[in-house]
Amino acid sequence: MLSSARLAQSCRLLLLAGVAALALSACASNRGQLGATDYSGLSASQSHQTLAELTARYKANPRDRGVVIHYAAALRAAGQSEQAGAALEQAMTAYPGNAEIAIAYAKALTAQGRFEQAVGVLDTVIRPDAPDWNALLVKGAALDQMGQHAQARALYGQAAVMAPGEASIETNLGLSYAMTSDLTTAETHLRRAVQMRGASSQARQNLALVVGLQGRFNESRALYAAELPPEQVEANMAYVRALLTQQNRWDLIDKS
Repeated sequence: MLSSARLAQSCRLLLLAGVAALALSACASNRGQLGATDYSGLSASQSHQTLAELTARYKANPRDRGVVIHYAAALRAAGQSEQAGAALEQAMTAYPGNAEIAIAYAKALTAQGRFEQAVGVLDTVIRPDAPDWNALLVKGAALDQMGQHAQARALYGQAAVMAPGEASIETNLGLSYAMTSDLTTAETHLRRAVQMRGASSQARQNLALVVGLQGRFNESRALYAAELPPEQVEANMAYVRALLTQQNRWDLIDKS
């Protein structure tokens, strides 16, 4: 078993990235003119342009619910989670009890490390009779950050019943198990995730990491190479090896 505070921290960061990537899934059924975009996957120039456009829209109409949600998602993708939280906090006042705003706000809080507050916000909008699977997913991510893995996985299981075949649910399950060093189970869930609808490049990179942490370097490199330019592939492989070296597992694995 690979048990390490460093490994857990790495998987926490991946889980947080997943929260950002899912920023707009809650409003996918009501996309409007803006569409449902994963801003975390944009290039730097595209990210700057998109954020500039959304900033202009937000300033023109800060009370437009859809614009606020997209603006906050773009801010989080740009690493400005505090600004995203501030915009959504105002929206919470304008739209009390609105599930989409609450979920977006919880994601911003989670990105800031304010996990307990995120859970509290979600608990105000999760209906016991008809819970929103996105809300369950984000609450699970926050609980994972707090070390409450069993509770988080129970929520992911509930979300999977509500939304079968969603890659994001399997991805979060995989990262949850990786955080507790159960890499075999983590890999099982991540392999399922990459075969599902909506599977992102980040999910495939998560799989590459978990495969690499089991010492299967050639396979890990091939998975990364399908998603990233060569220099990033080698940087990621160096990081995988560094994690293993710190855990004194280097002599226990095949270094192929």
